[in-house]
Amino acid sequence: MQGNAGHALRLAAVFDERDGDVRAGILHCPDRGCQREFPILDGIPLLVPDVQRYVADNLFALTARDDLPPALASLLGDCAGSGSAFDVARQHLSIYGWDAFAEFDPAETSTAPGAVARCLDRGLALLGSPPASPGLDVGCAVGRSTFEMARRTDGLVLGIDLSVPMLRLAQRVLQGGTVRYPRRRVGVVYDERAFPVSFAGAERVDFWACDALALPFPDGTFAQAVALNVLDCVASPLDMLGGIARVLSPGGTAVLSTPYDWSPGATAPPAWIGGHSQRAEDEGASEPLLRRLFRGGGHPMEMRNLRLRGELEHFPWHARLHDRSVVSYDVHVIALETTTDP
Repeated sequence: MQGNAGHALRLAAVFDERDGDVRAGILHCPDRGCQREFPILDGIPLLVPDVQRYVADNLFALTARDDLPPALASLLGDCAGSGSAFDVARQHLSIYGWDAFAEFDPAETSTAPGAVARCLDRGLALLGSPPASPGLDVGCAVGRSTFEMARRTDGLVLGIDLSVPMLRLAQRVLQGGTVRYPRRRVGVVYDERAFPVSFAGAERVDFWACDALALPFPDGTFAQAVALNVLDCVASPLDMLGGIARVLSPGGTAVLSTPYDWSPGATAPPAWIGGHSQRAEDEGASEPLLRRLFRGGGHPMEMRNLRLRGELEHFPWHARLHDRSVVSYDVHVIALETTTDP
């Protein structure tokens, strides 16, 4: 791993270590012109460009407990109310925890979870070659896609995200083989779900807090990258694609998916890939513009070292909001490979 200026970090302090895993500590950049420190909290290194800003913005999540008895969590949720930071975190954990792991829950009656794993399968099949490692899962959320990548390879796989609550859930699965998340019933009413899970290759997985727009890795670090439903959730989709291209090794591959669910809250409209300007060549469509970025046709925003290897334009993905609400997405899945062509 490297700091903002590209210097390798060293482990400066260890406060809690379990079976060789550092659960709490400090990483330090030894370069005289840097000297920055990066916390490790609950096994999650916080490797972001502006760690002070990140900690200030996420202090509630970083210091929040995830071991509250269900009845006490329910009472706190009632007191905090809908839209509070506490409730928003639980909603996100409910949505992502359900899709990622509910199929392993013996009490789950729904037949729709697991879209993230199915989407990854379809994307890897488009490549037409065995999954490669080391692998990078960009926007890993609660980690199901990271575990699935590791299950299919024999090397290291790293999941990165900026959501501390979701990374904590992923780390709980990694360290204890247990899923525990609040499943939203209605309003601020949640039912705790807790059950064991096991994934082959989990010992080769780790989860870090990193920014998809500032990947803290040297060029060519990874043989494969995955970014499922992340492209329309970042401030600069083109910078994210460029970062993925940079950290892939020669011959590396990538799987992306997106429903093009553009929102100005996540991405300013001028940075959208399509989705606006009906008077342009593609009449606002996102799919043809994204394809041209990877086809080597001289488009001004072209990703020069990434080429389209295959695509699936329509893949169904369901996100459960509560007992009576499910959002259905039609996801575009794209398989890419690096190239050294000019």
